[in-house]
Amino acid sequence: MDDQGSGAVPRPGVTVLVGSREARARVDERWRLFHRWGPYVMLGFGTLAAGATAEALMGPAERWAAGVLVALAVALQLVWDRGPATRPTPSRASLLYYVLRWAIAFALTWLNPFFAFYAVVGYFGAQLLLPERWVRTGMFATAVTMAGSQSGGMPPKGGTGWLVFGALLGVNMVMFSVFAHLAAQEDERAQFQAVAITELESANARLQQALDENAALHSQLLLQAREAGVADERRRLAAEIHDTIAQGLTGIIAQLQVVAGSPDPEAAARHLASAQALARASLGEARRSVQNLGPAALEHDALPEALKKTVAEWGARHGVRAEFTVTGTVEQLHEEIEATLLRIAQEALSNAGRHAGAARLGVTLSFMGDEVSLDVRDDGRGFDPAALPPRSGTGGFGLDGMRARAERVAGTVAVEAEPGHGTAVSARVPLVRHG
Repeated sequence: MDDQGSGAVPRPGVTVLVGSREARARVDERWRLFHRWGPYVMLGFGTLAAGATAEALMGPAERWAAGVLVALAVALQLVWDRGPATRPTPSRASLLYYVLRWAIAFALTWLNPFFAFYAVVGYFGAQLLLPERWVRTGMFATAVTMAGSQSGGMPPKGGTGWLVFGALLGVNMVMFSVFAHLAAQEDERAQFQAVAITELESANARLQQALDENAALHSQLLLQAREAGVADERRRLAAEIHDTIAQGLTGIIAQLQVVAGSPDPEAAARHLASAQALARASLGEARRSVQNLGPAALEHDALPEALKKTVAEWGARHGVRAEFTVTGTVEQLHEEIEATLLRIAQEALSNAGRHAGAARLGVTLSFMGDEVSLDVRDDGRGFDPAALPPRSGTGGFGLDGMRARAERVAGTVAVEAEPGHGTAVSARVPLVRHG
């Protein structure tokens, strides 16, 4: 869940949010620098231009007056700059500052038109310094100053001078309207960006919360997966023990019971040998179950041969006519599929040996395209499936164990039985080839 290294992918919205903030911060910083140093720079340009044209446009008294006004403009700016660094809204002090600066600029422009360099800052400071109802008035006053300088200086000379002044005033009014419109658009854009940034911050907060919840859920799922793995391994071992050791012990007990009640020494010896063989097989199965290996019958034989031997051994042990049949094209199956079908067959045979009392039993392994089926049918006493408890009171797995094994490999187990008419167990699993 955490970003890893420098190649981490940023969360959605973070890049946009950071980029908007940085761009807005750069623009704000540039405007702050302009409002801080712009009046000095523009006053300097105007003073240089006026000084260069002083001989032609100004008399000695006008020069002295211009020098005093320039000093007043510098002093006014210094006093203003010593005030609070942040002025979020216009105030009386800002209104007074704007009026005084305009008056000085107007007087300087009256003395020399080139001081219009200084007067032009009135266009840019009106939005920040004046209350909203006074913005247009302030910009109109600046337009008057600019038109006067552009028409040759104040006051206009003759009718033609006033006509030119009026035309230039109209042009400047159009210009300050454009400035006002651009400023309004800038404010609207700033407000929109502020809203967008707020929404992005909210979205990022929700995203971070979702990531935190996802991390907690991931940890919980890992814990549940570990617990499920432990439970599944326990079920596997229990099923392995039931299918191997328990069945082997049941067979051993049955053989020993026959020995105990048999007066024939040869028959007793045969049953003892059978009990010993079962004990050895059960011991091998126990070792393989603990080591999580497949059934011993599959160690050297493929499934059809293993089933054939298992059915033959079961028939000989129980004295039942047992037959094994293979249909379809035989294919080598995946180890897990083979182990599942063999265990289901062993369980079905064990149940038939304990409960069916059958005279005949048949096992059929069918390869059918993308599916393999195993059918175990007997002609024993049968039972009523609806009356069967979900789990044997002795702790065995029985039909539940067969179904669980089949479901583990996406298969199914169906049972058909009727009292007095035998039992049929049918398992169907996907045909998954070896390798």
